[in-house]
Amino acid sequence: MATNLVNIERVDKAYGVRPLLSSVSLGIAEGERIGVVGRNGDGKTTLLRLLARTEQPDAGRITHAGGLRVGMLAQQDALPGPSVAEAVLPGRSVDEAVRDRRVRDVLAGLLADVPLDRTLDGLSGGELRRVSLARVLVADHDLLLLDEPTNHLDIEVTDWLARTLVERSEALVVVTHDRWFLDAVCTQTWEVADGEVSSYEGGYAAYVLAKAERMRLADTVETRRQNLMRKELAWLRRGAPARTSKPKFRLDAASALIEDEPPPRDSVGLAKFATTRLGKTVLELEDVDVVRGARSLLSRVTWQLGPGDRIGLVGVNGSGKTSLLRVLSGADAPTAGRLVTGRTVSLAHLTQSLEGLDLTDRVQSSVEDIRRVIKLAPTNIRPGAVGRRPVPTSGPEVSAVSLLERFGFRGDALSARIGDLSGGERRRLQLLRLLIAEPNVLLLDEPTNDLDIDTLQVIEDYLDAWPGSMIVVSHDRYFLERVCDTVWALVGDGSLANLPGGVEEYLARRRADASAVPVATAESTARTSDAAEQRAAKKELAKLERQLSRLTAREEQLHGDLAAHAADYERLMKLDEELRTVKAEREDVETRWLELAEAAE
Repeated sequence: MATNLVNIERVDKAYGVRPLLSSVSLGIAEGERIGVVGRNGDGKTTLLRLLARTEQPDAGRITHAGGLRVGMLAQQDALPGPSVAEAVLPGRSVDEAVRDRRVRDVLAGLLADVPLDRTLDGLSGGELRRVSLARVLVADHDLLLLDEPTNHLDIEVTDWLARTLVERSEALVVVTHDRWFLDAVCTQTWEVADGEVSSYEGGYAAYVLAKAERMRLADTVETRRQNLMRKELAWLRRGAPARTSKPKFRLDAASALIEDEPPPRDSVGLAKFATTRLGKTVLELEDVDVVRGARSLLSRVTWQLGPGDRIGLVGVNGSGKTSLLRVLSGADAPTAGRLVTGRTVSLAHLTQSLEGLDLTDRVQSSVEDIRRVIKLAPTNIRPGAVGRRPVPTSGPEVSAVSLLERFGFRGDALSARIGDLSGGERRRLQLLRLLIAEPNVLLLDEPTNDLDIDTLQVIEDYLDAWPGSMIVVSHDRYFLERVCDTVWALVGDGSLANLPGGVEEYLARRRADASAVPVATAESTARTSDAAEQRAAKKELAKLERQLSRLTAREEQLHGDLAAHAADYERLMKLDEELRTVKAEREDVETRWLELAEAAE
């Protein structure tokens, strides 16, 4: 039986008159990996500090097992300096430390591009975050407490961190809004809300299922909220292979909840409707170069954004994603070549900075100054006559106040000064102000920064019915896969590459590139762990073998169905189409299996 490392008994904690935790009792056992979710300001970080005993409860008791070693990553850590080496390896010589396999792996995964003798002054926010994370991970701990560890990390480093935490034996409690990370790492989820902490088995997908089932049984939550959860659950059931490869529960249990739930959006219908609003030309790059200082970010790129395209843009930090969005928005001119913008384009650009907000203005008036009544996107698209364009049904009209409430601004928050809002609240307001202006092209640069999961679900639901063209730059892999249909990458050679395999293909390419490049630490001794790669390859081979077994069985079943329905022409057509899809999927899986098998020999 696993030993309890931390016990919380009937703990109360409040700030001012607002209770964050009320009579909460919890325990953390050896080896548990717990994700903590909840709205901004509901007490997630406070709970982490109580677990670390850096804050004391107002009432109740928190006990640690004897000799417990706790590693804590705060959202903003004060690092000892002046160099990276002294921050990550305090009191240790680099030569001695890198003899430790764990230290080498952490340095290779997090600081491959940051020399250990570099001073902390001048490091970017993302680099400082990786230094803080490395400082925690190189040490020996029994319990890791991580507060938003994926902040400022790109998709590649987030993937490395998830794989590393799964392989390690320490108990883990992580506060994060990154739903892909929660699903990849955690085996239990705590939801902090209304002073209580509710526990759910499994990662994010299991949490959504269990919460939807609790809501259905209790029948006390408003219809809109239930619909959001059902849509989220339906997405998870259909979702990307990265999640379905290792489910932590049987999604069949949710069939009654979502059997009639349509796909999150009608991509074909929205694309046709977008064409009626935008025409054939939206944004086009013709032989474009983008140079920043001595670096060439784009070289002779010809590329276009079509009507209704929903594109996710990925690349390492500094590869030029933000620069590309600024060129597409017209904020910056390309170094060479030209940008062609369609005549009907109404473009909105969400930047990473919180610009465009008057800090003295009030929340409600800042929205009503743009529009008092907003027409939402049509909820369905009615086909026109044969050969004609689809006819959109009229979307519902809502007041600015209703939409503000939908985005989490309720009660006194409506009259709050923008300068008094938190960073997440300002980000939410900034995005809402862009959307109500009714643009038909959206450029979103890190839209999920500082937003909690509830808000992200509302935004995703809104974008599901939004009929326009969109480019999203985000390190939030879940959000990227959820709202985008295709993924493109800035791969570092000045080109834009289409990735049919999405984020998984991008990560595979980056891992292949990294395996051929030596790590640039001060002594060049930190290398990628061969054993870790072999374990990952074996795990993927096992997954592929299960997929092959399933697809082969389905293919045999379809051949039998074809013989049984030989006289039913319509049924034969449907079965034949499904058979071709299954065959193509099986061939792709076999190809990947052979690649891994040959590499393992």
